[in-house]
Amino acid sequence: MHEESELVTGEAVVLDLRVAKLASRALAMALDVLLQFAALVGLAMVLAFALPETDEGLFVALLLVCTVLVMVGYPVVFETLSRGRSLGKLAVGLRVVRVDGGPIRFRHALVRGLAGFVVDFWALGLFGAVAVIVSLCSSNGRRVGDFLAGTLVVRERVPASAGYAAITMPPGLEGWAAQLDLTRLPDDLALASRQFLARFSELRPEASHALGWGLAQQVGNALGTPVPPEVPPWAFLAAVLAERRNRDHARAFRGYAAPGVPGAPGGAGYAGPGFAGGRYPAAVPQPGAAPAEPPTPPSGTAVPVENPFTPPS
Repeated sequence: MHEESELVTGEAVVLDLRVAKLASRALAMALDVLLQFAALVGLAMVLAFALPETDEGLFVALLLVCTVLVMVGYPVVFETLSRGRSLGKLAVGLRVVRVDGGPIRFRHALVRGLAGFVVDFWALGLFGAVAVIVSLCSSNGRRVGDFLAGTLVVRERVPASAGYAAITMPPGLEGWAAQLDLTRLPDDLALASRQFLARFSELRPEASHALGWGLAQQVGNALGTPVPPEVPPWAFLAAVLAERRNRDHARAFRGYAAPGVPGAPGGAGYAGPGFAGGRYPAAVPQPGAAPAEPPTPPSGTAVPVENPFTPPS
């Protein structure tokens, strides 16, 4: 089970995330417990062979220490290294995020791991009874560890019927976007940008401008390129995401040479769509090139002003 959850960002803009509920989280937990149990069995066998048969007290003590380390260390290590996914969550398609939608860090994973062992599941949790009760009472399916760490679990695999509308490349930005190094764009920032574009038409103008500009600045800093002059923030984000999608498709279906390889987008010898003959060459200059001078109209001729960008609906 899962439901739509409205999360409020620091700019007071509501974003939708598909929050995982009890059924999917229980399945991920069951897979994790099986892996932890297998690890404990393996450690017990190693200890049994390594220790003398008469030293049962030492065997029990070491086994208890290993149990705590596995039950706490397993989720902490995996959720920290994979930015919110244990092996069970990875198999089910879930991820732990902060309540503001951002990626978790070590301290979040540590608080969740300790609370899960002590309160939610094992020491005082009556084998998960506390976690189930708290999760059922929470609108977002959060357990005690989530409340203490400020996190929640969301679904990463969204059905096609619930997905976002396709993001198209704004006209004239193709050549500029083809030269970007998109390997530097974090996944969480790309997700936030996609969510913003999906909700653009539902936001108030002042909210969409504030959030769009903030996201564009973050994306620009990550990519090492500023927002081109006279390009709206939403168009900048749409161009980046559309180019990212196109490159993913190229890798999957035709084989893709990395930027910098001759003939690849952004590399030497690439003859992709550029700005020559475009609708606004002066608005988005090529990286490293001088801005093109607009043509001078005949005296007395009215020059129509046209906005080439159509906001997403």
